[in-house]
Formats: sequence, structure tokens, C-alpha cells
Amino acid sequence: MSRVVDALDLYLLGRRLAKAGELALQGRGAGGMPPALALVLGDVLSHPDSSISQITDRTGFPQSYVSKSVNRLRELNVVETVTDPADGRRTLVRASRAASRRIEKRAKAPFDAVLVDALGAADPQALAEVREALELLVSRLVPAGARTQSPRTQSQSRAR
Repeated sequence: MSRVVDALDLYLLGRRLAKAGELALQGRGAGGMPPALALVLGDVLSHPDSSISQITDRTGFPQSYVSKSVNRLRELNVVETVTDPADGRRTLVRASRAASRRIEKRAKAPFDAVLVDALGAADPQALAEVREALELLVSRLVPAGARTQSPRTQSQSRAR
């Protein structure tokens, strides 16, 4: 018997799926990156050679936070910065090559272990059912190109 899903169920499911996605992207035993810092990194990955101002515009974060985030990511050897050849006052930010390879590999990593943890059991039938349901949700609800846009950019695109 199926139950009626309400707004609270949808919200709670979204939170659990977001946490599962974060775990899958981080990998087991990996230290987590704060979500806001990860969003700045995501924007840099989606828009290489962007200025701090451009990242600020797309993410909605204050410029001071974006600058601090870029400095932190540079310390972690995840991004590199260069002076804009067209305007020496601007700094351009892009992912380091090594970071790009690591991130792409993690993004394509299977997430069965995370699903098993979320389900509380390794029942192959339940795992297959949940995976099929997730694939359907992604195909219907994740817009084409969403993997290359920040959430703020996606909401602005839908508003137009």
C-alpha cells in the first residue's frame, strides 16, 4: 500500500538525499568541506577563469567570503589564481588540474555503499528499487546542465 507524500516528507527526503550525496562525493573517511566552501568550489569548476566578482554574483555570497574561500581553496591546492591579462587589477580563479581529476572521479563514483548505509541493510532488491527510483527522479527533476550550474544560477534561469 502506498502512502500519500506530503510537503514535510518531501523536505525530509531532500535533506537525507543531500546528506547521502555529500557522503558519496566526499568518499568514506574523507574530511568534509563546509557546504558554502563547496559551493564556491563548484562555481569555480563550472566557470573556470572567473573573477572574484563573477563568483560573488553567481553564488550570492559576500565578496569578502568568496575571497577568503578562494584563499582557503588555494591553500588546499584545489584552485589556482592568476592575474587577468586584460585587467591587471582582477584575479582569475580556476581549478588546479589535479583537483579537477580528483573531483571528476568522485562525482562519477558509485554510491551503493551510501545507499546501503541509508537503507540500514544490504538487501539487493531494496537497493535496486531505491536506485531505480533515484534514477527516475534525477531524469525527471534534475534539469539538463544542472551539473554545471550553482543552485542560485539554476533558480535565476527558471525565473526567466
